[in-house]
Amino acid sequence: MAATGNEEQTLLPDIEEEAEGMEREMESEEEEEEGMGVEHSEEEDEEDTSEDERENEAEIQRLEEQLSINVFDYNCHVDLIKLLRQEGKLHRLRKARQKMSELFPLTEEIWLDWLKDEIRITEDESDREKVYELFERAVKDYVCPEIWLEYVQYSIGGMGAQGGIERVRSIFERALTAVGLHMTKGASIWEAYREFEIVILSTVQPPPGSAPSQEQQELLNSQLERIHTLFRRQLAVPLMDMEGTYAEYSDWAEDGVPEMVTHHYRRALQQLGKCKPFEEALLVSEPPKLAEYQAYIDFEIKEGDPARVQIIFERALAENCLVPDLWIKYTAYLDRQLKIKDLVLSAHERAVRNCPWTMGLWKSYLLALERHGADHQTVTDVFEKALNAGFIQATDYVEIWQSFLDYLRRRVDFSKEWSRELDELRAAFARSLDYLKQDVEERFSESGDLSCTIMQIWARIEALHCKNMQKARELWDSIMTKGNAKHANMWLEYYNLERSYGDASHCRKALHRAVQCTSDYPEHVCDVLLNFERVEGSLEDWDAAVQKTETKINRVNDQRARVAEKEALQARHEEEKVDHRRKAKADKKGQKKSQKANRTGDKRKAEDEYDEEWGEDAELPSKRLRGEDNFGSTATEELMETESGLFGRRAPSRKTEPPGFRKNQQRSSEAPQQSQDVSKEQRKEENSVFVSNLAFNLDDPEGKLRTLFQSCGTVQQVRPVFSMKGVFRGYCYVQFEDRLAVPEALKLDRQDVDGRPMYVSPCVDKNKNPDFKVFKYQTAMEKHKIFISGLPYTCTKETLEDLCKQHGTVKAIRLVTNRSGKPKGLAYVEYENEAQASQAVLKMDGTMLENFTLSVAISNPPSRKMEDKGVPNRFLGAAMPGQPQGARGKGRTQISLLPRSLYRQSTPDAKAENGTVSAAHTTVTDGVHGGPGTASLDTQSKSLSNEDFARMLLKK
Repeated sequence: MAATGNEEQTLLPDIEEEAEGMEREMESEEEEEEGMGVEHSEEEDEEDTSEDERENEAEIQRLEEQLSINVFDYNCHVDLIKLLRQEGKLHRLRKARQKMSELFPLTEEIWLDWLKDEIRITEDESDREKVYELFERAVKDYVCPEIWLEYVQYSIGGMGAQGGIERVRSIFERALTAVGLHMTKGASIWEAYREFEIVILSTVQPPPGSAPSQEQQELLNSQLERIHTLFRRQLAVPLMDMEGTYAEYSDWAEDGVPEMVTHHYRRALQQLGKCKPFEEALLVSEPPKLAEYQAYIDFEIKEGDPARVQIIFERALAENCLVPDLWIKYTAYLDRQLKIKDLVLSAHERAVRNCPWTMGLWKSYLLALERHGADHQTVTDVFEKALNAGFIQATDYVEIWQSFLDYLRRRVDFSKEWSRELDELRAAFARSLDYLKQDVEERFSESGDLSCTIMQIWARIEALHCKNMQKARELWDSIMTKGNAKHANMWLEYYNLERSYGDASHCRKALHRAVQCTSDYPEHVCDVLLNFERVEGSLEDWDAAVQKTETKINRVNDQRARVAEKEALQARHEEEKVDHRRKAKADKKGQKKSQKANRTGDKRKAEDEYDEEWGEDAELPSKRLRGEDNFGSTATEELMETESGLFGRRAPSRKTEPPGFRKNQQRSSEAPQQSQDVSKEQRKEENSVFVSNLAFNLDDPEGKLRTLFQSCGTVQQVRPVFSMKGVFRGYCYVQFEDRLAVPEALKLDRQDVDGRPMYVSPCVDKNKNPDFKVFKYQTAMEKHKIFISGLPYTCTKETLEDLCKQHGTVKAIRLVTNRSGKPKGLAYVEYENEAQASQAVLKMDGTMLENFTLSVAISNPPSRKMEDKGVPNRFLGAAMPGQPQGARGKGRTQISLLPRSLYRQSTPDAKAENGTVSAAHTTVTDGVHGGPGTASLDTQSKSLSNEDFARMLLKK
């Protein structure tokens, strides 16, 4: 039973005393926080002459100027508000907050600071009403228990105003509706409500020793029932620490807890047990906890309580307000399940304010407005805001225009010959075409509507509803002039329109034009024309159609024959060039073999000493410099692959088999024996893959790789490459019986084999395919992918996935490793869309992982183009014309090929044994960090020959 007006007035003095006590407690807590001085006049600002104040004023002016240029700079708004609050400039602070709130939803922290500042300076009742209005705006942005608690406490202090107790109760009830189901923070609202009603109870109790009158007893019973009801309602809701509330009610209730209340309490306790794992996961996880909230939401949707689903969505959005997919999921749930107008439209409005760049949210908002009967002006205003939202794709503007045009079309009553709505629809169609042609093309360099979908819809509406085929034909003429006349499907769409709403004459005309203009599928258009004449045409029409189609087909066949002949001629020219290069290379190789035969035994001895120094799988630097490796390629191309993940790699160039392969097998009795009669026809490159970066000490490489690749297809042979001493060189060729096995084999690229990533590349003769690329990763900007650096070397793929999936759906993760399989602290993470990747960059950049600071950016790998500038040679440290240069100004390979013997020549007077070769001022650096790596010889020293290298190695 509600209190009457007179009774309420008699209770107000006592209640106000209690409220003043509560306000004094609030003020004492607020005084501990950093206060904001009140600006009384402009003169007080002029008196601030300290250096810090002048610097702050200059910073404030800079921020205000920056906002005048870009009003959507969120961080600039935040910094300006903090500075103005610090300086106590209330008038400018109010304007700054007001301006920001019009553009963005404000966070809980900003709202609480604003509300507390306004509460401090509230003097009369008119100011209190402005604070009430501010609270109403605050509770609409996000569902925040702290703001609701501040709201009800402030309303308690204003009970002396109009409305009194009932106004406070109304705000409390709204707060319970909004956040009463909040499992961790909702209990504070319930407890505050009970404390308020208990205070009122103390004011209506009769003085000790006096008997209450009948009216007082009724008022007392009514107040006791309110408190009982609050206890019962709260105990039916699953909240943290609800056991304490039950114990409190047991002590408070004189007759004990009713059985029905106990039953509801136990049910709520069971529900709490189901939700506790999700709440505990939220407590231990780091913000924004997107994955944990997603799991919680899915659980609540499965449970099927709409109120609980709504509160968990609101909790998730408070911490993930910039995640469009979460807003889309929430608004879709409200549209399909709750269908409450105020709730649905409020959620849609907040969604587009938080993520204005997401076209799908605006599209859903327009549909929701139409679904709930919003007036035409409101829908139009929302559409105009959508056009100014700044979408990231041209196609987004096409879709939002289509949604608005669909709405306008549904408003038209086509049974009338003319209506204002029809004129508005036609004007909107015309405006959309102008908008896409001017505004969208100016920004994106294309309209986004290449197939002219909007014009097609307009033409169909004119033909179907308005019976205006003349306008429809004009529109289709315009469509064909925009580059669509060469497409058969466009002509057939126009033909179907004429067939449905036009006449046979225009159908025939359209098909004749289609036969004349179509370039992609002319045979299909010709068949349609002939079939049309079989049904509709006369003999003369049939003869004209046959002549037209035959002429077209003959012309197309001639064009195709000329193209095929041109391609064949180019192929022959390419083969001749390849044969010429192959012959020249064979002659050069023969000369090198003859030179090798004339060398002295010292060279062989030098190589043996070098093997002992460097290992059996190494080669002399002089041999590397001449490009004499087992592939017959140049050293700059075949020395080693570029580091994975940044510049990619390239398989060694080959024709039929690795040059020197059989020679090496014959020279060593330790090498595995392979068949010597394998013909060139059997070793088809299109059936083979090149496998590299294998460990030199790999046991039985042929058997291990045959087992590894047998899942891809039937393996015809595995050809590992060995050195002259029979040591495995770390690469081989795998040939399959069927070329269809090659794509499956390429999928095994970078699979670990004995702790090293195995590189699998296609076997392609680059002489025949000079433009062939095997780099498997993009080198252009990928807006849906992020690049992370600074990762701990112990970071696993699973750890990184757990970290990244909080910001969106992770499609792929690639940890970058070096050739030995060790991590480099770099990774690429691919998200489902650009918005999720942008969110990940905002949230993850600068964060810590195992005491490592992460750097996160949108993936934009450097170009792999090499410059032909003279750079320090990667072998001897000297500038070398035409040296390949990487994106960082260094050669593609940063290793030294000088033997250790040269590093010992550190004194200026060091000489070779014969005393004729000076190695003065020899220094050793790696060309990158100043560490050991390459040798830089004095410019005055004599260049060393291969024999000189051998003598120095042998220390003769």
